[in-house]
Amino acid sequence: MLCFVVEQVPQIYCLEVESNSQEEEEVVQSRLLQPLEWFLFGEDPQAGLEKLQQGSASSQLCGRVFKEGETVYSCRDCAIDPTCVLCMDCFQDSVHKGHRYKMHASSGGGFCDCGDLEAWKTGPCCSKHDPGADECVLEPGLHERAQKLFQVLLRYATDLLVWEESYELAAELVKEDTYYCVLYNDEHHSYDHVIYTLQRSVQCDHSEAHTHTGRRAVKRGKLRSCQQAKDLIRHISLQPLRVEILHSAVMAHQSFAMRLGAWFQQIIGYSVGFRQVFCQVALEPSSEGDQPSLISRLMLHDSRLYKGARKFIHELIFCSLLMETEYKRRFAIEFTKHYKQLQKDYTLDDHERSISITALSVQIFTVPTLARQLIEEGNVIKVIVDTVMELLSEHLDANHRFHFQGYNSDKFFRIQVIFHDLRYILISKPSVWTEELRTQFLEGFRVFLGLLHCMQGMEEVKRQFGQHIEVEPEWEAGFSIQRQLRHILVMFQDWCSSDETVLLLSFRECHRALMRCNNQPFQSEATDYYMCKHILHVSPYKVSQEPVSIHLPISRALAGEENHTVHLSAPMGLGKLLCESCDFTWFAEHPLRCVVLAAQVSAEMWRRNGLSLVSQVYYYHDVKCRDEMFDKDVIMLQIAASKMDPNHFIMLILQRFELFDVFNGSLELLKQWNRLTEEMLYLLIIIVGERYVPGISHVTKEDVTMREVIHLLCIQPMAHSSLVKGLPENESHETGLETVIPKVATFKKPGVSGHGLYEVKKECLPEFNPFFFHYSKSQHSKAEDAQKKRRTQEGTLRPPVPPPFCPAFSSIVHLLCCDILIHILRRVLQRAVEDRATYWTEAMIQRSLHLIGQGLLEEKAQLGASTVEQVTFDFSLKAPIGSEHRKSVFHLLSKMTALPSLEAQKDMIKWTLQIVPDKDKAERKRKAEAAKLHRQKIMAQMSAMQKNFIESHKMLCAMELGELCVAVGPQRGSTPAEREVLTCILCQEEQEVQARSPAMVLTACVQRSTVLTQCRGKTLTMYPLFMPPDLAVGTHTGSCGHVMHATCWQKYFEAVQNTTRNRLHAELIIDLENGEYMCPLCKSLCNTVVPLIPLEPLTLNYENAELVGQLLTLPRWIQILSARIKGLKSVAQGPGKDSYYLLIFFRRKYSDSIAEMLVVCATTVHRVGLQTGPNELCPAVPVMSWNTCAFTIQAIGQSHRLSTLPLYLQVTLVKEVNVLFDAYSRSSTRSGDNQPFSVCCQVGLVLAIPALYQEEAVDLQPSAVSSAYNHLYILHLVTMAHMVQVLLSSTDDTAVFGGEEGEAERAAAELYAAVSQCTGGSDVSGSSVADRVRRGVTPFLRCAALFFNCLTGVPPPEELSSQMEALCSYLALPCDVFQLFQEHRGTVFPLLQRWCGHPAVTKALKGEMQTISYPRKRNRLIELPEDYSALLNQASHFQCPNSTDDERKHPTLCLFCGTILCSQSTCCHSQLDGEEVGACTAHAATCGAGVGMFLRIRECEMVLMASKTRGSTYPAPYLDDYGETDPQLGRGNPLHLCPERYRKLHQLWQQHCILEEIARSLEVVNVMFAFEWQML
Repeated sequence: MLCFVVEQVPQIYCLEVESNSQEEEEVVQSRLLQPLEWFLFGEDPQAGLEKLQQGSASSQLCGRVFKEGETVYSCRDCAIDPTCVLCMDCFQDSVHKGHRYKMHASSGGGFCDCGDLEAWKTGPCCSKHDPGADECVLEPGLHERAQKLFQVLLRYATDLLVWEESYELAAELVKEDTYYCVLYNDEHHSYDHVIYTLQRSVQCDHSEAHTHTGRRAVKRGKLRSCQQAKDLIRHISLQPLRVEILHSAVMAHQSFAMRLGAWFQQIIGYSVGFRQVFCQVALEPSSEGDQPSLISRLMLHDSRLYKGARKFIHELIFCSLLMETEYKRRFAIEFTKHYKQLQKDYTLDDHERSISITALSVQIFTVPTLARQLIEEGNVIKVIVDTVMELLSEHLDANHRFHFQGYNSDKFFRIQVIFHDLRYILISKPSVWTEELRTQFLEGFRVFLGLLHCMQGMEEVKRQFGQHIEVEPEWEAGFSIQRQLRHILVMFQDWCSSDETVLLLSFRECHRALMRCNNQPFQSEATDYYMCKHILHVSPYKVSQEPVSIHLPISRALAGEENHTVHLSAPMGLGKLLCESCDFTWFAEHPLRCVVLAAQVSAEMWRRNGLSLVSQVYYYHDVKCRDEMFDKDVIMLQIAASKMDPNHFIMLILQRFELFDVFNGSLELLKQWNRLTEEMLYLLIIIVGERYVPGISHVTKEDVTMREVIHLLCIQPMAHSSLVKGLPENESHETGLETVIPKVATFKKPGVSGHGLYEVKKECLPEFNPFFFHYSKSQHSKAEDAQKKRRTQEGTLRPPVPPPFCPAFSSIVHLLCCDILIHILRRVLQRAVEDRATYWTEAMIQRSLHLIGQGLLEEKAQLGASTVEQVTFDFSLKAPIGSEHRKSVFHLLSKMTALPSLEAQKDMIKWTLQIVPDKDKAERKRKAEAAKLHRQKIMAQMSAMQKNFIESHKMLCAMELGELCVAVGPQRGSTPAEREVLTCILCQEEQEVQARSPAMVLTACVQRSTVLTQCRGKTLTMYPLFMPPDLAVGTHTGSCGHVMHATCWQKYFEAVQNTTRNRLHAELIIDLENGEYMCPLCKSLCNTVVPLIPLEPLTLNYENAELVGQLLTLPRWIQILSARIKGLKSVAQGPGKDSYYLLIFFRRKYSDSIAEMLVVCATTVHRVGLQTGPNELCPAVPVMSWNTCAFTIQAIGQSHRLSTLPLYLQVTLVKEVNVLFDAYSRSSTRSGDNQPFSVCCQVGLVLAIPALYQEEAVDLQPSAVSSAYNHLYILHLVTMAHMVQVLLSSTDDTAVFGGEEGEAERAAAELYAAVSQCTGGSDVSGSSVADRVRRGVTPFLRCAALFFNCLTGVPPPEELSSQMEALCSYLALPCDVFQLFQEHRGTVFPLLQRWCGHPAVTKALKGEMQTISYPRKRNRLIELPEDYSALLNQASHFQCPNSTDDERKHPTLCLFCGTILCSQSTCCHSQLDGEEVGACTAHAATCGAGVGMFLRIRECEMVLMASKTRGSTYPAPYLDDYGETDPQLGRGNPLHLCPERYRKLHQLWQQHCILEEIARSLEVVNVMFAFEWQML
């Protein structure tokens, strides 16, 4: 069999002429794999497989291997630990979908835990993987053949994959003298660097080099030529690439070995029996004594294999060894046996952990039963810790402590990953302990304490004097290890606390380890210190002069262990566990030094030591480290305080704070002593008042979390994510927030922006402690200010009443009434009374008052719980006592009330002197508050009455104006004669808008748009005279409405052009070449200006107009108009006449400034709309002005709400286009086959009519009466044409008869009959036709009303947007629009025949041309699923159309059309205007005219695009239950669609604000490195 493979493989793989991959696969199947399958089954493989599957059961385990970026799910309610995850398909079919779950992107390398009974508390299987029989017994013959075949092939694959360049080739493999130069990919070199190296070394072009990534043979030939290529590749790079020379036979067999990997997975998937045979073969010991098993050989060579081979091995292990419980156990033992070597190899590897064999540890160590077994049999804890110690041994100094100066960051990061394995082993504590488990665990714990011993006192610092430190010492490495150990220390304590024997023995071990530590020794013998008749015998030590370290893991571990001893069934305190001569001063010594160090850094005594120490102190208090650093130091100090004499303990604190002499009065006070005194008093507040620790007092973990949340919300209202960041996580990444937040806070839902906020409940405010020990300095100030504002009635922030201490710690309260503390308080208050500014601070007084308040509250609590005789706490008796009565604490407090410098503390002083509140005063406050509320109620009523009056007055005004609400024809109302005076936003000068005055302009932005398109994806190669009915691409003009002088704008624009060119990445924000700028006031993006044209006051003589109307009927008007057009054509076609020339008669009517701005605006519209260069003389300039006016009106009319439309811009735009056409008298008209777009036709005809009155030498203008009839007849004609268009394009031809029909229905039926006679349509009832036409023509009438409102200035009625009758009345149309055909029957019906006989109509009726039905459909963003997991499921099944590899893709959803694209991937790059662009950029060019709105599904973020080079990210419209978005799925909470946010996105698109949003976001963000948006 092996000889057969050896003979066939070189004939298929690595031939001189490379074959097609598909052809090669077919040859492999027919010549290699099929014979192997025949041998395996002993018959036709298809028949053998059918027999096998009849007796096989489906596997209970899913085992799907995750790719990088694939979405995985974890149930927070049911998962044993956070590493238990489900694939998308299993999650959708499981019970966990209705639970609290998290979703995140996989880093690759894991597999689905569906079916694993040890991974889930409930619901271990989805519906596809229900527990079934996993056993399948193969027939003896089949079993024997499978065993032989697997042995031969797996050994063959192993031998070839672990082959190295230096190995000698077997004689039977040498067929020809041909070699390959093979280049290997790594993580050290960039992608571009490898491509460049290939181009230089083997002279290939860029596109060919792209195919040579990964492991690739880049040279084939003789040994010498391959050696030359190898030397050249290694010579080009300073850090050489990995290059090897392999024989062609080796390359061929390695290629087949890789193919065997997929074949093995296929065969194993057929039957559980095959899988068991394969596992047995892979794990059986080698017949050669010095060789490990085959799977062990592959594991040990993992770091030397290339990426593809590693994936093959890992996937093979996943689908075989990890799917069988017994073989998984045996594999775990093998893995643990080689663990140290595997980790050593990984630290020297150049690939990421996700493709390293060491990543399999999470699949083994997190299984509870396997973890126990590995501890008992292999002492895996000791193995892991020994591995860490051996790898970190190079960083040990002479004192056997770690020192990481000059460490290798990459190698150190890889070593830190090992701590994850230790966490995996400890993630589930045992419920039953065996003697072997106790022994091995304690042995591992002792080794772990050895690691902590090397950290105890590491990275010592000493205060700099004289000059600043020259080189910042290394500190990040030490804190990185501390953060890795944070959860591990807690897990060890949880394991120890689960068994009393283990807890006691581990406590002794921890104590012995602390006693062995010799860091920071005392430099002198112990001496006596005297204060208030008390003596402290302790060795002197000054933190400001001696070395000190912030790393004390053993001391803190001991504090955590002791905290668990109070829960023992037979409580044994420290006095029983340790020897009677134990010195608790030693326990407090090192934690106290850390606290003093942090205090001195805060007092700026260590400024010459640089920022490294400041950073260490920051992390010492930060939420990421504080629970195992600062918090444990506080617990250790509380332990010492509970066992020591209170006076001695405070004297020790004074001595270490270097304040002993200050309070003895023998030292001159300095500035830093005040700051140190504040910190010392703050520490005493913490030791006495911080009791929310299980074991210190009778509280639960839920109580602790609740208090943390209250104090975070007392700073300010916070979002859920901010609260989570402010709370410490446990080993399962849980904070416990969800269980407590409803009890302490109320949730405020977000609007269309921002996020949801939690506010603390009022009943929780009494628990606020202004000296909460987890507050930073800034948080303390914010919280104090916020609570003072909320408590204006109470006037003071009193100390909260804490829970009582446990009996073992009850003596701590005696610190408050000891002689030394009373002495300290008296000295502080006395300095304040003496009012010597340098001797005291307000913060000292505030802390002193808090301590006094704590003492009074503690005494009150004890008196309330016991009789006076039983209470030994006597603060109120000791505080008044001093050497003299005038120096007593309460006497000094009474004197302080008169000090003006302590005005802010007077309320606290008064409360201290008189704890019982004044009832009469409280009653007066209550009455004052009630009177205030009564006044507010009256003012609200008055305000409501004023609003009602204003609304009533408004209606009266509207009624008066309603009589003249006609905008078209001889009966039109008058234009309001109001002076329009505006203020320039630049110079702030006012000016009236007049025709002959200097121009005032509006900022405006012209852009191409597909918002109204009825045929998405269609592009226009040539712009027609009238826009096509499908509105494929239009030109929209918008404005923010801000006004400037034209001269001011020109100066501003020139300044922007000059200053912006020097700005970094300015081209990403504004395109200077295309005239873009930002509005000076609101920073909206603009690219032109629109000059303001005043409305011409027009008054009609209604009697003359009526007489003219009798003569100028519609037929006569059409006759006159036709004759005039023929005359103009003959002039234009005469000899020597140009078809288009510019007339400048309008300059007599408008100022030169206005004329210049008109040209600026018109040329911008022409340039942007046609994507061409500026050309003032182009005939399409006026046409484009008509089109942008019509398109903009149509876009506004789509909203169907005239009351909320931005009419200001549209008035200006229409007036500008009206004047503009005076400049361009004639345009070469183009005819096409498109149906006319009614709104554009209306705009064009109305604005073109004045050109018919122009002559070369005479300035003629139509009279007011002529203009009125021109407008009226044009509107009538276009309306009738559009009604015919509605009928012709309608697809609803259902014949409906019966029912009563009025005059309008009969007229509609007659019109339809006339149209049908011309086109051959079917019979339809009149009511059906009337309803269809009304619905189709209403949008046009709305746009026409808006157009004439802007053109004439006649105000519309209130109900214009909703009633058909009001629209018709405003436009001088009959209420029944079908009467138009009755009134003009003789004129219109001949036109009707011509319209219906048009070639375009004929094509449309035959189905040869696409038609648009009316009313047009309103474009909306696509429908998104409510649950975001549905989108993720859709993305998980996405297949790139241009690639078949397994690399991570970025499926991106277009919200305009719903297409899913493969973004940021070279496989989908295409050419656009001669430039290579990504899939999203190319799609946006056709789908949105360059504008795009995309949702990156796996990243859960929006991308807005406006051109090839401009884009920005935007929050996705999906929110979690806490009203927050989740970019990159960082938090992983379930997400649901927010309709309000999606509606805002829709408005952003409909209102053409995407370009503006991008510019504003880029203006805010300071971009250092530009993102290549064109590659998206």
